[in-house]
Amino acid sequence: MNVKSIFLMSRAVIPFMASQRSGTIINIGSAASLRPPPGLTWYCATKGAVNLVTKSLALELAADGIRVNCVAPGIGESALLESFMGVSDTPGNRRKFDTMNPLGRITKPADVANACVYLASDESAYVNGVILPVDGGRSA
Repeated sequence: MNVKSIFLMSRAVIPFMASQRSGTIINIGSAASLRPPPGLTWYCATKGAVNLVTKSLALELAADGIRVNCVAPGIGESALLESFMGVSDTPGNRRKFDTMNPLGRITKPADVANACVYLASDESAYVNGVILPVDGGRSA
C-alpha cells in the first residue's frame, strides 16, 4: 500500500500536471525510514522506497514544472499508534515515547498538515526532492 498508492496516484495526475506545466506532489513517508526502529523492517523498507520514488520523480518531473517532496512524520497520534508503540496507548506508555523525543512529545496530525501546507505553497516554490522529517528532531 505504501508504494502502490504512490504509483497509482502518479500515473493518474502526472499527465494532467505535465500538460499544465505545473504541479506539486507531496508523498507521505516516515521518519522510521531515516532512523529505523527494530521490529519494523518491512514497513521501513516500503517507506524507504517512498523516499527514493520522491527523489527520482523530483528529478524526472522538474522540467515539466512539477515539484515532488515527501513529509516523513515520526510516531504520532494515528490509528497505527499502538502498533508502533507495541503496547497499549495509555498516558503512562505515551509519556515513555514523549521522553524519547527531543521536543518532548509525539507527532500531532496538525504537525504533518502544516508541513504539507508549506510544501504545497508558493513559499516552497524552490523546494524539490526533499524528505522533510516532522518528528521533533528524533531522526536527527
